[in-house]
Amino acid sequence: MKIEDYKLTLQLRIDWSDLDMYKHVNNISFMRYLQSGRVNFWEASGIYKMYEETNMGTMLVSTQCDFKKSLYYPGKAIVKTKLDFIKNSSFGLKHLILDEEDAVCAEAKDVVVCYDFNKNKSCAIPTDLREKLSGF
Repeated sequence: MKIEDYKLTLQLRIDWSDLDMYKHVNNISFMRYLQSGRVNFWEASGIYKMYEETNMGTMLVSTQCDFKKSLYYPGKAIVKTKLDFIKNSSFGLKHLILDEEDAVCAEAKDVVVCYDFNKNKSCAIPTDLREKLSGF
């Protein structure tokens, strides 16, 4: 794992409401940070624009998160995202959540399927999107 391989970065402020009774960031907050990382990827790759124009987009079908180190308030969560793999109708993302010292606090993986909301079923990843995804 090389941090420099993760092409997208999103910095999020840790809010007091992200904490649990132990005064560190709750596990569910990590999942929201990962969701923000996915949305950042959708916007950077053009998936969101494709959805707006064609009603075709992506749907999360699996996510996994391994917690490595606690995050605390006040502070920042840094979400780094990269493409993991591309298949016919699905692709994978890898995420890192870092603290302000660049220590890895969580490692995560997503599996996403390309979905045609007009037909309510999965579809092959369009060639132009496949090319854009390959850049990440």
